[in-house]
Amino acid sequence: MTKILIDGKELDLPAEYTLLQACEAAGAEIPRFCYHERLSIAGNCRMCLVEVAGSPKPVASCAWNVRDCRPGPNGELPSVKTKSPMVKKAREGVMEFLLINHPLDCPICDQGGECDLQDQAMGYGVDTSRFAENKRAVEDKYIGALVKTSMTRCIQCTRCVRFTTEICGVPEMGLTGRGEDVEITTYLESALTSELQGNLVDICPVGALTSKPYAFAARPWELGKTQSIDVMDAVGSAIRVDTRGREVMRILPRVNEAVNEEWISDKTRHVVDGLRTQRLDRPYIRENGKLRPASWNEAFAAIVAKAGSVNGKRIGAIAGDLAAVEDMFAVKDLLAKIGSANHATQNGAAFDPKAGRASYMFNPTIVGIEQADALLIVGSNPRKEATILNARIRKRWRTGQLKIAVIGEKANLTYDYDYLGAGTDTLSDLAAGKHSFADVLKNAKHPIVLVGAGATSRHDGAAVLSMAAKLASDIGAIKDGWNGFGVLHSAASQVGALDLGFVPGEGGLSAAEMTAFGTLDVLFSLGADEIKVPDGTFVVYIGTHGDRGAHRADVILPGAAYTEKSGIYVNTEGRVQMANRAAFPPGEAREDWAIIRALSEALGKKLPYDSLGALRQAMFKTAPHLMRIDQIEAGDVAGVKALAARGGTVEKAAFKSPVEDFYLTNPIARASAIMAECSRLASGQILTAAE
Repeated sequence: MTKILIDGKELDLPAEYTLLQACEAAGAEIPRFCYHERLSIAGNCRMCLVEVAGSPKPVASCAWNVRDCRPGPNGELPSVKTKSPMVKKAREGVMEFLLINHPLDCPICDQGGECDLQDQAMGYGVDTSRFAENKRAVEDKYIGALVKTSMTRCIQCTRCVRFTTEICGVPEMGLTGRGEDVEITTYLESALTSELQGNLVDICPVGALTSKPYAFAARPWELGKTQSIDVMDAVGSAIRVDTRGREVMRILPRVNEAVNEEWISDKTRHVVDGLRTQRLDRPYIRENGKLRPASWNEAFAAIVAKAGSVNGKRIGAIAGDLAAVEDMFAVKDLLAKIGSANHATQNGAAFDPKAGRASYMFNPTIVGIEQADALLIVGSNPRKEATILNARIRKRWRTGQLKIAVIGEKANLTYDYDYLGAGTDTLSDLAAGKHSFADVLKNAKHPIVLVGAGATSRHDGAAVLSMAAKLASDIGAIKDGWNGFGVLHSAASQVGALDLGFVPGEGGLSAAEMTAFGTLDVLFSLGADEIKVPDGTFVVYIGTHGDRGAHRADVILPGAAYTEKSGIYVNTEGRVQMANRAAFPPGEAREDWAIIRALSEALGKKLPYDSLGALRQAMFKTAPHLMRIDQIEAGDVAGVKALAARGGTVEKAAFKSPVEDFYLTNPIARASAIMAECSRLASGQILTAAE
């Protein structure tokens, strides 16, 4: 620790602190444009100038460490001033220079009201300029479907260059030219290929990079703001949903250091237009092979006519990737009253909740990746399945303290790794010590074995999971204070479903058995769009979009999307999270649990709760940990050891990630025109702006 005076206040601070951090620790506000806490230091905007005792000129506080400050000639403590006349004059001069070429087009700029340049010009600038020369103009660049460029506004802070290079791992942006001719560009003016590029809009301190889909749509002060969580994957990123009236206008990230830091994926951010396209806003009944609009009473009557006389064992339910915990709890309750144990998720056959939470969670936790020193990825492409978690892996890898190996698909994960092989043979060889990476795992203090959807969604998923758990146990990944066995789910509903026991009960059918020909008479589909139901099964689809599930349905009951209801979700690490209602469902659509409650009464099997609060109270009696929002109920390591002991027969086929197209993984994303364009860009169907 080093003693230092800041504005006359004595502080004892770590020597590696920058002066900017030191000044903020002292409560002083330091303006900045190029400096960002999560990026490397550039020191090129000069807005953060401070006065250091003994220095003939102001110092850039972002690039000057506390250890670099020298004591006075008589041993006085190093002194920094943030409000002196020298600092005031220096900041005004820097701001005047920054505004020489800036177009000052705030009334038509999408950054207006949220712009660092506006705020700091008000706080630290002057109201006149001494420059009368013509302003420099820069041609706008095409960098893809998500980010709109107005490069004349750019102040060359290089945040975007550092973000794409360091955080995204896709070094596609850079500075060209020198002096007055310097420009930020993607070199060949092609679309960015990162799944995190939407964050460029948040980190750009001026209006040079703005959101293309949101252009000229609204001003920030017009919008209602609701804190919620994302369900596009199983990471559970913290988001803010901005609405105007009944319409969701945009989705932005919230800071959550334990999950997503301050980034969100492009699918999370830009799926907004999918929330208002192809929506189901009234019930439908299929008559003579065609769907027709119906009233709620007609729809319920059709279900009662079919399900009322059917043996309960020939009725089942499958939950989709976006189902909230409350919805699945209500469906499970209803089926229990009917006399059925046929309930499952789309891809959850490999997991058994009886083995304990540790057998199906990402036990090291997302923030725990920053402790890891060895990582084995089995049957997963985290860049597609959990983009934010992949960014966390890259963050740790960049420190040089994480060695990574992959068994499965060979893909560009934005970091270097040892490719060991494609399937279960390689996993067996590794367990037998036939690969050098086995020694890396055994010698690591905090090793992680990450098992992804490419392994668990197979027919032999349970056996592969057991094999991976045995490997984790054998290499010492499970020890006091550290559980290195982690399952990376790709569906937001999966962990919550397992916590509730939404798996086939005693004598119940799995999802694969329920979708076999002739096994079920009635199937309740809770937004399950990724399954194929055979002819002869009466399908009741409770969902939000006219997607695959609705096309197959015999009765459609319109539900609420994740922005239109209050719902609990559990992310891949077992963290309980709350999605809050930001808007209301369209037309006659209702919240899923309310639909199930009304349907239970029509079927003569009335559920014992009339409100969401009463439903949650009943649910908390079954799974008490679900009431502890934003907390992780740690799993018992004995569960991993029990899983490892199960064994099973594995197939030799290579692991293949089920997420083929990152942008089109669920009904909301498939309804989005923006996601469709991103998908075409990613597949190479659109190459340049000219096309």
